[in-house]
Amino acid sequence: MNKAGVKRILGEIPLTAELYWQLRQNGKPLSKSFSLRRTEKWLPQWLVEADTAARRSPAGKRVLIFATLRYWIEHAVLLGLALAGQGHQVSLAYLPYANWLKPINRFDLRRHNAYSKTVLHQAAPLLKTISLLDSSRQIDLPPELENAVQEVSLRDAQYTLQVEDVAQDDPLYRLRLERNFFAAQAGLSLLQDLRPQVLLTPNGSILEMGAIYQAARYLDIPVVTYEFGEQRGRIWLANNAEVMRQETDPLWHARREIPLSHAQMEAARALYTSRQRADLWGNFSRRWQGLPSQGEAQVRAALNLDQRPVALLAANVIGDSLTLGRQVFTGSMTEWLQRTVAFFSTRSDVQLIVRIHPGERYTKGPSVADVLHQAQPDLPGHIHLVAADDPVNTYDLVEAADLGLVYTTTVGMEMAMSGVPVVVAGQTHYRGKGFTLDPDSWQAHDKLLERLLAEPGSYRLPPSQVDQAWNYAYRFFFEYPQPFPWHLLHFWNELQDYSLGRALSQEGQAQFGDTFSYLAGEPIDWATRPVEMQLL
Repeated sequence: MNKAGVKRILGEIPLTAELYWQLRQNGKPLSKSFSLRRTEKWLPQWLVEADTAARRSPAGKRVLIFATLRYWIEHAVLLGLALAGQGHQVSLAYLPYANWLKPINRFDLRRHNAYSKTVLHQAAPLLKTISLLDSSRQIDLPPELENAVQEVSLRDAQYTLQVEDVAQDDPLYRLRLERNFFAAQAGLSLLQDLRPQVLLTPNGSILEMGAIYQAARYLDIPVVTYEFGEQRGRIWLANNAEVMRQETDPLWHARREIPLSHAQMEAARALYTSRQRADLWGNFSRRWQGLPSQGEAQVRAALNLDQRPVALLAANVIGDSLTLGRQVFTGSMTEWLQRTVAFFSTRSDVQLIVRIHPGERYTKGPSVADVLHQAQPDLPGHIHLVAADDPVNTYDLVEAADLGLVYTTTVGMEMAMSGVPVVVAGQTHYRGKGFTLDPDSWQAHDKLLERLLAEPGSYRLPPSQVDQAWNYAYRFFFEYPQPFPWHLLHFWNELQDYSLGRALSQEGQAQFGDTFSYLAGEPIDWATRPVEMQLL
């Protein structure tokens, strides 16, 4: 029998994996991919700092945090101790997976479990840690929750494979379904037993975090989801919602009638200019373009554009998390791409530019170009594809455009900021905010395009709508993300500047106290929240 067969047998025998780990590995991790050594090193200091703060804090809520994968678990330990330092009674439930897309035999998984339990138990008594792998009570999922977990699993496979069509027998889908079902069953059981006042979990849309989110919503337990974007020192939060949905309606309702101050407008313009120039700016850590703006004249010459009206279709990456499940009237973004290009293929009176997202340079899935050529192998000459790595700046294309077409990409908001009328097909955060055109059916979509193309120059946005677009952009970039000391990707370095003790001090609470309250379930009241936000 080979090694895999032996592990398969031993994995079903009680205590074998745990004893093997204890005797042969001497308390060490199986691999670097699931090493908690930095957490183990920092825990003594964190416990002292959290306990010191907890002694001066009033009693708080019963908070349950859930995480999986090594980096989320490590971050959740720090976050959990920060909340414990504020007086909350915090438990951390977790699943000790090192990878979300590769199968692991039960023998090795149990060794991960033994190792993680040994390390994380050291966070007691301030942080109670619970491995869901130890759950012995298997309960049937109600049909509503079962369907929700299937959707999460499909989204996992779509995002990982960067495709929108995934077969039910796809190995990755089956793996994700198995793990998510277990997480939902174990999580539902734990939530029923603990009945926390709030569940706190990263993302809430994907992986086991999405399954646990759905279980909590089924039980009507309040949930806070959180994620990190391209800004250091900032965190995205959502109350009883999936954070990647970026639901900004409450913020916009409270702010839309408040004009930007001169300083706010200057900050928004500086950020926009940095995106045009392919520069880094402020606390943003991503360059949005491969090269600086060259100007409208140069891009017109490069693409051989003539005087016919120009429509700019700015695509997302296929399988981008911000496109999955964002249908309004389309079956998928792929359907929207193919049908829209088919519509323009018969309109030689208009030039269509399809700007493939620069992010495709870093992905392995099919290109938007593949999707379009599959449906229409011979594109007519008035349709131009701009590849992800073409030396073209998207903002030069915006300058040349008479009409914008988007699914969910932020470029749609930026086109509106430049006065370009924009048709939004997907459920993006800026849809319905007063400065875009938002059809809700294919019939309405096509009729809208016909009307816009009949008089392409007469639908430029008036100054009032352009101002609204700038106002919203400022709110989205500078107010929607909340101040937070430890970004997921950088928190080991950021601890050098903001130790847990400093974050829980009077100084730290003045800067981050509200955010910690939101993480513990307090809703953000945008009507009373200060308009001016300090830029980190």
